[in-house]
Amino acid sequence: MRRYIAVALLAFTALECGASESASGSFTANKSCEAFSSFAKRANPGEVKITAGTAYTVREINKTDYDWLRVEVPGAQPSLRWVQRECGTPALEDKQAGRPPEGASGEVCSAPNQQDSYVLAITWQPGFCEHTRYNGKKPECDAMNSGALEAKTLSLHGLWPNKKECGTHYGSCQGKQFELSKDTIEKIAPWMPNFFYERTFGAYEWNKHGKCQSLPPDEYFIKAVSAVRVVNDSEVGKIVLGNTGKSFKVNDFFDRVKSRYGDKVANTITLVCVQRKYLQEIRVSLALDFSTERDLPALVANAKPAGPRAVGCDDEVYVEAAGRN
Repeated sequence: MRRYIAVALLAFTALECGASESASGSFTANKSCEAFSSFAKRANPGEVKITAGTAYTVREINKTDYDWLRVEVPGAQPSLRWVQRECGTPALEDKQAGRPPEGASGEVCSAPNQQDSYVLAITWQPGFCEHTRYNGKKPECDAMNSGALEAKTLSLHGLWPNKKECGTHYGSCQGKQFELSKDTIEKIAPWMPNFFYERTFGAYEWNKHGKCQSLPPDEYFIKAVSAVRVVNDSEVGKIVLGNTGKSFKVNDFFDRVKSRYGDKVANTITLVCVQRKYLQEIRVSLALDFSTERDLPALVANAKPAGPRAVGCDDEVYVEAAGRN
């Protein structure tokens, strides 16, 4: 019996390690999944999971037509963990071609003013603050958790230009330096609360996404906030704000949006959750020439369908209130 177990373990090891090969690139999780130190043995010290919406550095794949990737998970011991390919979107460098493939970073995905659409990423701030490890580096979260800052509206995460060949990996272009007027900061702070305290997050979003489009920083952030205000004032905002401290069902959410605006509008929206149930983000697909002058149907006019209507969410979504729960 002992000999059989030993042989079986050797077979597992061969499957996991012998056929694996080094890789580089990124892996963006679209749902919470276990991160194994050994996927063959299903070993997971610390019960570590990857977080939906987070990008991880890839170090290895289990085979050429891989179904497992080994990624770096900050804070985990050990930090290198195996995750299933189906848990997210990989963007690996193409070693044979010597360049990144479609969907990866590289010159093709960092040339400015090549976007063909946008994604508006809207944060539900309490859900973000409660479940993201920010280690005291998010003053707006510290203020929200203490009760000093309330969550009265949806918040801007970012306005992301997209390019078909690159998807959401289009970014980090060369462009104008980040600088905002005092008037702009005052206008956007209520909708991007990091600006009440510092400019760090705004600079990050500008350098990663904003430089890839032609609007200067002031106009870019004002337009992004204007888009968030349209969503906030729509049925989408009413559902979220009306359920603070409560739950709603994913089907009910989309049924209400469809009833108010129709299928085409509903199909441009994606809900993003953490831990399968806590609302963290709402993503809205936008056309290249989107307008913020009217209502939600006008905002998403001519936009492509968003794809999955929920990422990392079970049937019921909880909308957390500000402050420690």
